Amino acid sequence: MWSLETLGRERLSRHFWMREFLYSEIGNFHEISNIPDDPDLALERGRAFATTLLDPLEETFGRIFVRSGYRSARLNAFGNAHKLNCARNDYPLECHIWDLPDRPVAGASIVIPWFADRYARGRDWRDLAWWLHDHLDYSEIWFFPKLCAFNIAWRPDPLRRIDSYIAPKGTLLKDGRAAPDGRAAAYADFPPFRGLRPPA
Repeated sequence: MWSLETLGRERLSRHFWMREFLYSEIGNFHEISNIPDDPDLALERGRAFATTLLDPLEETFGRIFVRSGYRSARLNAFGNAHKLNCARNDYPLECHIWDLPDRPVAGASIVIPWFADRYARGRDWRDLAWWLHDHLDYSEIWFFPKLCAFNIAWRPDPLRRIDSYIAPKGTLLKDGRAAPDGRAAAYADFPPFRGLRPPA
């Protein structure tokens, strides 16, 4: 039997523990608990997510900010029903509910302060998008205008899709299409990649 204190102390990866993914402004304000229905499954997927995607980001850019992490199915459904920027629970690209038995996914909305500072001075979000594409084994990425926050998701069989609500809005890459040549020039001034390995 898991206690919330014990669950929060579970380490997901070198840099991340479960506790920071359980915080929810929606849950706190509306007094809805954000506790997994299946803690073991949430931890399993959370470890894959944090190790594969978040650790390399933190090791390369310094501390990253988790804007919105895990959401229980109940909390996410409430957020969707009340138009609080939560997708439907059955939306195929919903990544915050880590413990749905038939949907192997884990994701979070994050901000990279190193890039957010440059974005505030006019840097193109696509520079970061192409860096992420070339260095991480992500499944989906969605960019948002505030702070250039983005959802990033892990799946065992990645979709490799990038979308954005920042102009130019829409889909940057999907369906396994080839990324454009010469894209590395857009992020030539980024810090050297410090993750374990780039994607195959």
